[in-house]
Amino acid sequence: MSKSLEKKFKEFEDRSKAAEIGGGAERIEKQHACNKRTARERIDTLLDPGSFVELDKLVIHRCRDFSMEKNLIPGDGVITGYGKIDGRLVYVFAQDFTVFGGTLSRANADKQIKVLELALKMGAPVIGLNDSGGARIQEGVQSLSGYADIFHLNVKSSGVIPQISAILGPCAGGAVYSPALTDFIFMVKKTSYMFVTGPEVIKSVTHEDVTKNELGGAMTHNTKSGVAHFAAEDDVQIMMMVRELIGYLPSNNMEDPPLKACSDDINRREEKLQKLVPDDPNKPYDITELIEAVVDNGGFFEVQPHYAKNIVIGFARLGGRPVGIVANQPAHLAGVLDINCSIKGARFVRFCDAFNFPLITFEDVPGFLPGTLQEYGGIIKHGAKLLYAFSEATVPKITIITRKAYGGAYCVMSSKHIGADVNFAYPTAEIAVMGSEGAINILYRNKIETEEDRKKIIDNYQDTFANPYKAAEQGYIDEIIMPRDTRPKLIQALEMTENKTETTPPRKHGNIPL
Repeated sequence: MSKSLEKKFKEFEDRSKAAEIGGGAERIEKQHACNKRTARERIDTLLDPGSFVELDKLVIHRCRDFSMEKNLIPGDGVITGYGKIDGRLVYVFAQDFTVFGGTLSRANADKQIKVLELALKMGAPVIGLNDSGGARIQEGVQSLSGYADIFHLNVKSSGVIPQISAILGPCAGGAVYSPALTDFIFMVKKTSYMFVTGPEVIKSVTHEDVTKNELGGAMTHNTKSGVAHFAAEDDVQIMMMVRELIGYLPSNNMEDPPLKACSDDINRREEKLQKLVPDDPNKPYDITELIEAVVDNGGFFEVQPHYAKNIVIGFARLGGRPVGIVANQPAHLAGVLDINCSIKGARFVRFCDAFNFPLITFEDVPGFLPGTLQEYGGIIKHGAKLLYAFSEATVPKITIITRKAYGGAYCVMSSKHIGADVNFAYPTAEIAVMGSEGAINILYRNKIETEEDRKKIIDNYQDTFANPYKAAEQGYIDEIIMPRDTRPKLIQALEMTENKTETTPPRKHGNIPL
């Protein structure tokens, strides 16, 4: 080999090594000291071994102000490319906090845009590993334009390819809006946060004294705001959770979610379900026990488990087929519908509809939460979001009423009247305008003389209305089933609805009540 050729090869190797070391050993150590992995370590943990193909490794920023031309680091603070998760193609970008604090330049925005455009063209999920100080101040509007271009592509990709964001460090200002436009947000406890304006700005404007963690930490967004969907202990756990989520998702909206071989008997009956729903309609029970008892091998991947706990959402498999599950939770606020759970449920239903997940709804709902806080907060329009989402969905929709199905909430929870394909009910189901006592108070106001008469009238009302038979007589319930038969009945219904097609009137898009 000639010396000239050796020199060229060595130059390439030197440039490649410079890109791989990012901000240098000292900054990498600092990252590790904060219990954070580097961008490259995160990608290696996330993707199948040896599958990552890096793009734009040698890109440098184009800023020539504030002496920035003296500080050119190959890669420029973001690592982009593609690889595989369980053998399936995904695209990824990882912000590198060791290089300019992971701040966004026009050059590294272009790197992210290239990956987003490729993901959209090739029909594959895109995963963003966010760890950035925000816009690079030295670049001014150039950096801001990069953010806006990314936002535009997030919106264009919405409902076409799955978009997942992992927040692994700071995410502030305009940087929060790209993750907010994606389908799922993961956060790390103690080391990640999201906010539009930081604690110092808030203190100067509103005089509120708040820490970064209190303002925008992982548990703040998982429990209070509902911005985030998952919380993890560290970077590694997040990567494992993202891999698990990807296992349920199709690559794009033109595919069905991936089937898996089912080792769980599709005809399995669960005797313990016969006793799960209590006789006393006011006694709670945990709906996740029912879900885990009927899905394949008890595997339920719950989404937003810490937020609006009166509704449970998540992914599971039935007979190897991925499904989206929406369920009222009697163990929290009696499973009542309120503002937060309506928003949580509606967003999940729309995701499932966009990506071809059949929807399984477990219904035990006493109605909407009353009170001035709910009314002033707009429960009418927020509750309508859940109604809109279920009604709009054209995927197979299967509903099981386990106990209460009262009033407008009965209609909202994927009833036959808003397009559910198969509606089951347990013998314990109560389908009525309202509970027995409330109904009697209205129907017999000032007409009941003794407590004994009152009890007789309530018992009579319960016998007449607090059961599934009136609805079944009208054809609103397709079949009344024993709780033990839930799993085989659901799998039969999924097989029956597998080739469902439904046409809707031509329109640009509906106007969901936002």
